[in-house]
Amino acid sequence: MLNIILELLSSFLIRLSPDRIKRIGRTTGRIMWHILPSRRRIATRAIELHLGKDTKQAKALAKSSFRHSGAAFAELFVNRAIDHRFLQERIEIDDPDLLFQALQAQRPLILSTGHLGAWELLSGVFSLIRGEKQCQVVVRYPKSRALSRLLDHFRKHSGMDMVHKDQATKKVLRILKENGLCGFLVDQNCGRSKAVFLPFLKKTAAVNKGPALLALRSRALVLPVFLVRETEGKYRLITRPPLDTLALSGSKEEQVKKTAAFYTRAVEDMVHLYPEQWFWMHRRWKTRPRGEQTEEVRIF
Repeated sequence: MLNIILELLSSFLIRLSPDRIKRIGRTTGRIMWHILPSRRRIATRAIELHLGKDTKQAKALAKSSFRHSGAAFAELFVNRAIDHRFLQERIEIDDPDLLFQALQAQRPLILSTGHLGAWELLSGVFSLIRGEKQCQVVVRYPKSRALSRLLDHFRKHSGMDMVHKDQATKKVLRILKENGLCGFLVDQNCGRSKAVFLPFLKKTAAVNKGPALLALRSRALVLPVFLVRETEGKYRLITRPPLDTLALSGSKEEQVKKTAAFYTRAVEDMVHLYPEQWFWMHRRWKTRPRGEQTEEVRIF
């Protein structure tokens, strides 16, 4: 049944303009707010705890986050429409000199980003501005096979090579050793064995150390990049100064921690600037350090 629903949805959305797709996505987010009470509570409580908002403010912010999350999912179907005209008319690059200097450097480049703003469009954008660099994006698919196939199919419209996280190490290192580019979403919870524990929005969180390890092994630059929504139909591409892993000192463990802390702080800063555009319904703080009880969330 889910297969049929997703196929019907995709066949409908792919015929629409980018603006209509996004409006439908926001409507979907509003519907999610009403039919997913457990996720609604997770998001509201997280905003109370990690941004210090009162219940009324947190609920309003969480509701806005659901709308943005719906838009982010719908933007998956916009990748096919990203061309140089779309780039020129709809996307403002915040610091083009910084961005293109990093892209033109004869160095491996790791893009770090998060589930904030229009993250699904980033691959399509970078397929146009990457220059000569080979590009990959490391992805983690949901448990639903139907949804996974849908995501994989439409993400490939971006022109970027999609690599599943379980197959990432060899494929990513091969591209990075040729001074290529690889993108990672770095703000998801992960298992303890894959994590380094770092502060994130007032509480220790399990941060995936995989991108840090790959950056250090390839001697890459790590460039935080985010695509946020501005006025209707417009986006802003924000970059921060990159971390040069060659400049890091200390033991390997210390360097991994410094690199992971760098891209985690970048996401945290953006969440403070655009809290309504972050994916608050995710159980970001679920995995706890050893000796600390697993995060409990009341679902019912």
